[in-house]
Amino acid sequence: MAKWGMTTEKLVFAQLMQWVPHYHFHRLVKRYYGDYKVHDFTCWDQFLCMAFAQLTYRESLRDIEACLRSCPNLLYHLGIRGSVARSTLADANETRDWRIYADLGQWLITRARKLYCQETLGIELNDTLYALDSTTIDLCLTLFPWAHFRRHKAAIKVHTQLDLRGSIPSFIRISEGKRHDVHFLDELILEPGAFYVMDRGYIDFARLYRFQLEGAFFVTRAKKNFKFRWRASHAVDRTTGLRSDQTVALHGLKAAFDYPNQLRRISYYDEDSKRYFVFITNNFIIPALIIAKIYKCRWQIELFFKWIKQHLRIKSFYGYSPNAVKTQIWISVCVYTLVTIVKKELKLEPSLGTILQVLSINALQQVALPQLFANNHTDDENNSYSNQLMLNGL
Repeated sequence: MAKWGMTTEKLVFAQLMQWVPHYHFHRLVKRYYGDYKVHDFTCWDQFLCMAFAQLTYRESLRDIEACLRSCPNLLYHLGIRGSVARSTLADANETRDWRIYADLGQWLITRARKLYCQETLGIELNDTLYALDSTTIDLCLTLFPWAHFRRHKAAIKVHTQLDLRGSIPSFIRISEGKRHDVHFLDELILEPGAFYVMDRGYIDFARLYRFQLEGAFFVTRAKKNFKFRWRASHAVDRTTGLRSDQTVALHGLKAAFDYPNQLRRISYYDEDSKRYFVFITNNFIIPALIIAKIYKCRWQIELFFKWIKQHLRIKSFYGYSPNAVKTQIWISVCVYTLVTIVKKELKLEPSLGTILQVLSINALQQVALPQLFANNHTDDENNSYSNQLMLNGL
């Protein structure tokens, strides 16, 4: 990993890229034949240009080209060896396999999760907690006909499993906008003992029964037409907002066939929003109030989607093909995860949003990363993402 003996002579952007495992990256390039018959602009050059665009908020390929060509003497120090041209970068985004950057992102995610595994959740839960959700990115149907969503509209969905210890996206799938969220459950590799919190869009009892079979736990809200048979009731402290804690069985032949085991039904009144919530889970061990708090943590993934749309380039794209779109999204995930790693490794105090802003205007400066943030402890409202998520490490 990065060594800090001589980093004051390196550009800030080059220092950040030192945390990318070059040996692993080149193995991925070889696996997917990324540099096959490539003589000038390699996959590494492509990654650096796209990562630079993410960090410095470039608007288009023309913008990337103009910015990098304006400082030709610095390209070598940025690590870029190939000639930067928008046509070359466009071709690379169209033809270089997006899985190179997806696999790189997964490697960085694994490393980040190890660094943040001791982060507090803000609730009395020692187990791993994941939130499941998706965000829809609207597109122009004329430019993205392959992403048909509605009659006059195109869109893609980014399905995400978020590790709430560190707010790290541990599993991502990109699909057409019309794909229903519940199908994401089919692709999950369930972790025994872990908790998965999701909204009502993921309720499919045949799919949820797989959680039971594989020793994982789910927490979700019951739909209004949820039909059940009462089996037992358990005492609750109504001063905490709890109204009931029941053991129930599904009512109806199909539902009972899809999920033959009993479920736990918890009713809760939230004083802040003046609303009643009904949760269902397959966990009968932890206190009912913790179940309610677990579901409240689900909003962290909503904040995560809002944050990345504000701070990274994933709402407008540099290319129109599925490969170009997936390449850009996965490189944005790489940049996000890379910054979380550097923040933890260097024990940087500012919020993640502040770090990205500082990097964006200092990418071409020659100053060591720790020194760059030594006197920067100011967080404004737009950078309070970590505080909202109760993540002191982010």
